[in-house]
Amino acid sequence: MDPERGRRVTPGELKLVDTALGNVQLDPHIPRVHTPPAMFGAGGPMLKQFDQSSAASRVGSQAATPPRSVVGIGGKVAKPDYSEAKIVLAMVGLPARGKSYLSNKLMRYLKWLEYDVKVFNVGQLRRSRARQKAQQSGKKEDHTASYFSHANVEATKLRDQLATDSLEMLIQWLREGGNVGIHDATNSTRSRRAKIEERVAQEKGFVTIFLESVCDDPAVIAANVALKVSSGDPDYKDMSREEAKADFLRRIKQYEGVYETITEPHLSYLRIINVGSQVTVCRINGYLQSRIAFYLMNLHLKPRSIFFSRHGESQYNVEGKIGGDSALSERGQKYARALPALITDNIGDAPLTVWTSTLQRTIQTAQHLPYNKLTWKSLDELDAGVCDGMTYEEIEQAYPDDFAHRDEDKFNYRYRGGESYRDVVVRLEPVIMELERQENILIIGHQAILRCLYAYFHNLPQADLPYIKIPLHTVIKLTPKAYGCDEERYTLPIGAVDTHRPKPGSTPQPSQIGGFGREYYGEKA
Repeated sequence: MDPERGRRVTPGELKLVDTALGNVQLDPHIPRVHTPPAMFGAGGPMLKQFDQSSAASRVGSQAATPPRSVVGIGGKVAKPDYSEAKIVLAMVGLPARGKSYLSNKLMRYLKWLEYDVKVFNVGQLRRSRARQKAQQSGKKEDHTASYFSHANVEATKLRDQLATDSLEMLIQWLREGGNVGIHDATNSTRSRRAKIEERVAQEKGFVTIFLESVCDDPAVIAANVALKVSSGDPDYKDMSREEAKADFLRRIKQYEGVYETITEPHLSYLRIINVGSQVTVCRINGYLQSRIAFYLMNLHLKPRSIFFSRHGESQYNVEGKIGGDSALSERGQKYARALPALITDNIGDAPLTVWTSTLQRTIQTAQHLPYNKLTWKSLDELDAGVCDGMTYEEIEQAYPDDFAHRDEDKFNYRYRGGESYRDVVVRLEPVIMELERQENILIIGHQAILRCLYAYFHNLPQADLPYIKIPLHTVIKLTPKAYGCDEERYTLPIGAVDTHRPKPGSTPQPSQIGGFGREYYGEKA
């Protein structure tokens, strides 16, 4: 109908208009503007439908009703394809210079990012084979300082063969699908490094990087020597601590006599002095190599503590809802008031920085703490997408299939319009980098976020990560050590709901994980 004349347009008139439009010649020099159909225009029905379907993830703490037009809440996220990454990272350095520390730190970081990484430690292989021979023959090999003398021709051949065998095992492992193999040995001469480079070059697509750890800080060397002789090393099983220390220092002297720092101009290498005080980078190319270099540049050995605490109990916790930006409950506010005394009693006068997310429940929990505070968007809770503001019962009723699928593979399952645990790990990488740079830090965060960070420091597998128990009103203290983290937990006597959902059909997990010992035979000592 013609709105101005108030009558219907006749078919004949429509035909005349159609003919006239068909005769119009468009100027090819005038850009054509494509106008979207009215249904997608401002106020159109499709745009309104889109707004309604995404409203749940945009409305803060208001309870959301899932749109019935949505079928399913998400799907599994595939693991990134890292199959083309093939790196042999060969350590270089004298004994007691932190090579194994760097190897294990790098392995933990790359495994957390889902690269397939393995350390091939020549010392472990030596001890393992010596133990096998002793079990078979009843005769124990002499692995005191004289065994490591380059004047000992027979022992030198044996040690060279061990290094070669370890490298061959590493290469075979890379062929079978590994990404980064770490050759943890002294590799202290140009001739040894040339052999490694020549052998790896025979493998198509394989890259060699050398990582030299130099340490001239007497305090650090002394601490490393003390750790070596006091932590159960089988080489010193029948020696007193004083005898073990004297022998180990003689071993270091044997290596110092032939040690050649990296000067080969054609090698790809990193040189780290005193674990992070100075770093030299040469011929490092590509994404993964650069990632490795950047991580290693952020490490340090200063004594420190990292504290984790979830926010105090929130209103959504009480109501059984996930996500949102709700305020603290009355008990949560009580926890926020009690937290400063616990932290100051533990940290004393040492400097401390508090990190929170941008959500109000973490900011409110930190409000009484007398320390410098920083907010991180990266520390915000896992985004539940269209399920934000719902209870698990509501999710199970509205999306029973997806609810079951998430229980089957919680790490990989991504909410529609939201995130998976795998997504959270990726966005937390800058946080990990900064944590490695800093000293004493208290993170007041969320359950999923703290699970991911906790898994990094304790080297836990992804399948277990979504089920780590991080209770409310509890402070977790991690103290990084040479080969892992010591852990203490402090629970304040303030009641709170239990938000932990155990893995279906699993046995209860321990509430905390102990420290890590050094591996001497390829297994934990």
